[in-house]
Amino acid sequence: MLFTLSRHHHRPTRASLAVLGILALAGTLLLETAVAAESRKTQKNASELIRKQKPAKVNPRLLKKATPENVSLNISLTKQRVYLLVGEEIAVDSPISSGKRAGMTPKGTFTIVEKDADHASSLYGNFVHARTGKTVRRGVSTRIDSAPSGTVYRGAPMRWFMRFGDTNGFRSEGMHTGILPGYPASHGCVRLPDDAAKLIYGTIVVGTKVRIDD
Repeated sequence: MLFTLSRHHHRPTRASLAVLGILALAGTLLLETAVAAESRKTQKNASELIRKQKPAKVNPRLLKKATPENVSLNISLTKQRVYLLVGEEIAVDSPISSGKRAGMTPKGTFTIVEKDADHASSLYGNFVHARTGKTVRRGVSTRIDSAPSGTVYRGAPMRWFMRFGDTNGFRSEGMHTGILPGYPASHGCVRLPDDAAKLIYGTIVVGTKVRIDD
């Protein structure tokens, strides 16, 4: 006797489809939550991403030998350092922060054409209330920003400013005291720690040679 096995096909009900959909959604949410949690574990704080620069080094013995004729400056954009040379020897080795984009700090051979111990930028600064002096807008550029009504422009302080120059005349860039976050961040000037800026300012003269390269 032959027996025939019958197969029964059951169509999924709406309720079962709804359950499957909820389970799929829950699985996706759990996966996204796990990925986000893992990302938070591996993500570094901004402070950890800033490269720590070695502090300035000074050779007092060499500085005593410095004269207007034997000093020069060499700025390395790759190393983010400035070297004050007495002859061929390094008397001061300091960290810097140069232009945040390639080309903003010019490469080449220059001379110091201006020194100003209490300089203020004519290009970058803040708009402040004309009467109270309270800052209304920060980080403005006189090239592109217009002063709101009732405000005046106040240039960003650039202590111990030393301007570069070349055969084409004065440039807007120079060296001065500024914030060093550990990477190139300026609008083109070379920022220095205040102590190093003051020391270099007091050692060089108008006419000192400056070389900027990689």
